[in-house]
Amino acid sequence: MKRLYYLTKSITSAEEVSEDLHRHGISDWRFHIISRDEAGLFTHKLHSANILHKTDIVRFLERGIMLGALIGLALVIPATQLSVAPLPASLLLAMVLFCMLSGAWIGCVGGISCENYKIQRFHNAIEKGQYLLMIDLKVEDVENMKALMANHHPEVSLQLLDSTITNPFLSADGKIHVL
Repeated sequence: MKRLYYLTKSITSAEEVSEDLHRHGISDWRFHIISRDEAGLFTHKLHSANILHKTDIVRFLERGIMLGALIGLALVIPATQLSVAPLPASLLLAMVLFCMLSGAWIGCVGGISCENYKIQRFHNAIEKGQYLLMIDLKVEDVENMKALMANHHPEVSLQLLDSTITNPFLSADGKIHVL
């Protein structure tokens, strides 16, 4: 799946785009709006982006699980080598799973306080009152949607075409960062 990011300056324009997308079979599950004016989105019955779109919970959760798995393995491997009696596999698995779940929890706590790395570049525009429209599409539908938006909504500008997949190591600058 691909995600198209558009910016518009008015809620009326966002509402017209929403109606047009619904006419073309795009459901609210595949169309989200991020705005400083959440009440306005609600009043106009526009589908606001949820916490998973706005924050980095997913990316930090993935990082936490991976880090927890590494820590769990770093504990389990020496434990099996240093143990006098063989340790049950269920205990070893439980240790790794506990570390993974702990990492996931810590990752979620950290991720909820960070703006999503994919929308960070639009932060200033959103703060100035613009509306970020995010449309999720199959790869084969992208060109048709770009043409539809250009023809019917010239006031809405395409900002970015990206994947809907979250990369736990990619940063807002487009570079891979492990830490």
